[in-house]
Amino acid sequence: MAYVEQEAENAAYTGALVGPDRDAFTFASEASGRTAVELEPGEHVRFTLTRDANALTVRYALPDAPRGGGLSGTLDLTAAGVSRSVPVTSRYSWLYNQYPFTNDPTAGLLHPDWWVAECGCVPAQTTPAPVFDTPFRPSHAYAEQRVLLGRTVRAGGTVTLTLPRRSALPWAVIDLVDLEKVGPPQAAPRGAVNAWLLGADPTGRRDAARPLRQAVALAKKLDRPVYVPPGTYRLSEHLVVDDVTIAGAGSWYTVFRGREVALSEPAPDGSTHTGVGFYGRPAAQGGSHDVHLRDFAIVGDVAERIDDDQVNGIGGAMSDSSISGLYIKNTKVGLWFDGPMSNLRVERNVVVDQIADGLNFHRGVTDSVVRDNVFRNTGDDALASWSQDVPNARNVFDSNTIQVPTLANGIALYGGTDLTVSNNVVADPVREGSALHLGSRFGATPFVGTISVRDNTTVRGGPLEPNWKIGTGALWVYALERSIDADVQVVGDHFLDSTYNAVMLVAEWGVKDQYSIENVHLRDVRIDGTGTNAISARAMGSATFENVDARNLGSYGVNNCGAFHWDWEHGSEFTLVDLGGNDGTSGNPWDASTNNWLTRFTPNTITCNDTPPVVAPPAPSPWQQPVG
Repeated sequence: MAYVEQEAENAAYTGALVGPDRDAFTFASEASGRTAVELEPGEHVRFTLTRDANALTVRYALPDAPRGGGLSGTLDLTAAGVSRSVPVTSRYSWLYNQYPFTNDPTAGLLHPDWWVAECGCVPAQTTPAPVFDTPFRPSHAYAEQRVLLGRTVRAGGTVTLTLPRRSALPWAVIDLVDLEKVGPPQAAPRGAVNAWLLGADPTGRRDAARPLRQAVALAKKLDRPVYVPPGTYRLSEHLVVDDVTIAGAGSWYTVFRGREVALSEPAPDGSTHTGVGFYGRPAAQGGSHDVHLRDFAIVGDVAERIDDDQVNGIGGAMSDSSISGLYIKNTKVGLWFDGPMSNLRVERNVVVDQIADGLNFHRGVTDSVVRDNVFRNTGDDALASWSQDVPNARNVFDSNTIQVPTLANGIALYGGTDLTVSNNVVADPVREGSALHLGSRFGATPFVGTISVRDNTTVRGGPLEPNWKIGTGALWVYALERSIDADVQVVGDHFLDSTYNAVMLVAEWGVKDQYSIENVHLRDVRIDGTGTNAISARAMGSATFENVDARNLGSYGVNNCGAFHWDWEHGSEFTLVDLGGNDGTSGNPWDASTNNWLTRFTPNTITCNDTPPVVAPPAPSPWQQPVG
């Protein structure tokens, strides 16, 4: 990545440590590493640089206003002898209550006719009706701010963030900083149409939509790119793009900002708002082709989740296209693509503080690659491939860094054909999802061909599913609407410090005798630290294991409940096939023996302890070769 990330809890500070905590709805659970530092007025965090930097991103949390809407203030930043104020706000941070959530911390239940885990009941059908404290389920607490320091701080120097002594804010939580050496603004591509010269206002005082459309039209006519020089451009609508390149001076320099604008009447797609964004034409109109967007920022002001609204940073259908070097913040979804479409490359982007997904391939996206991106603080799946009715096929999610999705999953595949998830790092999923997820859900087409989950690392995955009151797995395979029987290859992955299980394979209770999970193969996998089990099987089916090393388990290696029929004569409905080389712990927590952790549980021994006690493992450490 372009930056060095430093956690506040590892810096020098005068505030109070927050965490560690993995329970949802806390500051610690939504912090990177599940730990942060709280500052009261006058307190600070000081970071020592490990390499030169002239730019900083700070991730922080502030209190909400009593009735929502956020509070704003400043942090004092001191670096290389220069001090400045950094504006911070919680305007876009807080969500409460049940899906699709509200910004009002005082609101009662949005859906009293839904099952509520906190009371184990349906409130509308319960007498007396339960009363819930407000704010109910506060989440999405963090935000981030980027700052160009104006000078280079050398390695060994310090950067200090202080909550001012006379701040109107009662406190601020600092999670981390990203320290970066940003180069100068990029020059215009040769022959480019300069958006300035067509009237695009770099001060943001005048709306830039019309001159940008004119620049795009002229560039297409001349077969040249559009260049948008440094500046902040106001854009409060979708710029529809086709067969054009739009290049900025770099995401730190060329910024498109926009307000969420209410439409006078709903759009044909159901949207009631529009906002800043770059969209391909709808697939039903043939989609867009040869679109190349690079090196600029998109900053919206979306603070509420309205699923029908198209208020995403990037949208539509874009085939034979590329999106690179963007910074996308405060839109509903960073990048949402509605297919059919093919051959898209999404590379080297940073997508943060989204109300919903980071990126979603939806319906018939094929032969596309998402690589070397950063997704942080998404309000739904950070990366999703959703084959609703039409399969996605032959797509690759590779080498992405995903941090703290506050709801749902780090990477989720919902059906599809020949998909690859490789070399990604996914850390700290909070609730109602996990790090890696394969699900037959949401009207998805079947999984077909080979689904490759290869060489990924998950960190503190496998959180509690609060509605089920059981822990998920860092890899969570879920048969809800149909069986999963594609060739699922889980090879070379590392599952580190999983809150509950490393791998969970589960069918929904109502269909457990109808749907199964078959043909899952784990090979050359390392499991280091689980709160409960290495494998939790809660379905019919089978999986094979070869060279799977497991250590520091909080409970037994296998929790095999099968389909919960307790057939002690014939065993569980889920079969585990031992192909050899599965070294590590086999019984008691942290057993240091080097026997095969799987042998005693194969092929289908019932070992179901539905909710084994969680035993926090020691921190991951280097593996010693050989393990067994």
